[in-house]
Amino acid sequence: MQQSPSRAIDANRIRDRIDTGPRFTEADAVRLNRLFRGADTSEMLETVLREQMAGDVALVSSFGAESAVLLHLVAQVDPGVPVLFLETGKHFPETLAYRDRLVEQIGLTNLINLTPDAAELAAKDANGLRWSFDPDGCCDIRKVRPLEQALLRYDASFTGRKAFQASTRATLPRFEIDTSDAQGRLKINPLIDWNAERLAAYIAEHDLPPHPLVAQGYPSIGCMPCTSKVAPGEDPRSGRWRGWDKTECGIHAAVQTPDHTVQLAPDFDPGL
Repeated sequence: MQQSPSRAIDANRIRDRIDTGPRFTEADAVRLNRLFRGADTSEMLETVLREQMAGDVALVSSFGAESAVLLHLVAQVDPGVPVLFLETGKHFPETLAYRDRLVEQIGLTNLINLTPDAAELAAKDANGLRWSFDPDGCCDIRKVRPLEQALLRYDASFTGRKAFQASTRATLPRFEIDTSDAQGRLKINPLIDWNAERLAAYIAEHDLPPHPLVAQGYPSIGCMPCTSKVAPGEDPRSGRWRGWDKTECGIHAAVQTPDHTVQLAPDFDPGL
């Protein structure tokens, strides 16, 4: 049974866990975008979390260059929100150390490290070099599949995507439907309208530590084999999978469908 928009934002609803229909619909995402149009990010997060407007929510974090901002914002409301980290086995050592430092400093209490299926890894990437000839397949094994399984138990997820990071993210709304499966989860992008200056100001105001690789020329940080330094003036994500026709790992669609863009983009308030 498909939920109505009114049920999607009813804080007191009781979800029927045996209902196999989608949790949320495109109409729900549109309504939420309109409801929070122009609202401050902190206000939106507090309302969504405290009133459980999106059901059970997890925060998906790479603990990358700008991750501290969203982690800190969410922790101010509820430090127990599950934080899902894809432990691919290919991260920079600096990223793992940064993850542990942020968890302690911000006070996060529910970090969940997701790892690839051992049998699948042994069968499809036994020598650990799949990234060198099939980066899509490597991401699928080490990121997409583990996250797909983890998200089955949640109704929505927070992402750290921002419009300025790449042209493929320029028209993303705050609320959208996760199209990776038929579950109808919400995908929430609290920082989509934040620019680099606003992020830097928040980091300074709250004395949040920077990722140590940023100062070395890595504005966007993924797995070590597929991340390179970025020259001044380049797209911040140009150092990801350099030399390949690839801009996303597969967790997020690089290009939205025309219908989704038409429906949601008009309700996106940049707020800059």
